[in-house]
Amino acid sequence: MSTQPPRPATRHRAADPLTMEVVELIGDVVARFHADYEEAAATHTLTGPQARLLSLLALQPLPMRKLAHRLKCEPSNVTGIVDRLETRGLVERRPDPADRRIKLAAATDEGLRVARELREGLRFAREPLAGLSTAERSSLRDLLRRMLDA
Repeated sequence: MSTQPPRPATRHRAADPLTMEVVELIGDVVARFHADYEEAAATHTLTGPQARLLSLLALQPLPMRKLAHRLKCEPSNVTGIVDRLETRGLVERRPDPADRRIKLAAATDEGLRVARELREGLRFAREPLAGLSTAERSSLRDLLRRMLDA
């Protein structure tokens, strides 16, 4: 039996037209970003998931479980992706200095180079933002952070 009080029923209001338009625009931005990302990945004969994993590892080495969590997939899927990137010399496995029982996946120098080229190849992410002022980009960043923190 639960010791917590029951939660009040929440009523869902229909979203107003402005909110629906914003939601649709966010969806369009995400779709265009993914298409651009897939295109950039393909120039390096990478799949989208391989490119995303490599981009994460370009920031820092990570254990497989953390990679799976960040990519929102099963650890066994991450193992396969890391295996394929390791075969290409873009990723390596190394022991975690804090806990040698844990293996970290880390980008190699070649992997870091490819990740940088992927980032630089994202036209959609760069070109429209360049048309915004610094203040507009800062406002957009802050609003997106607020949405993600909500």
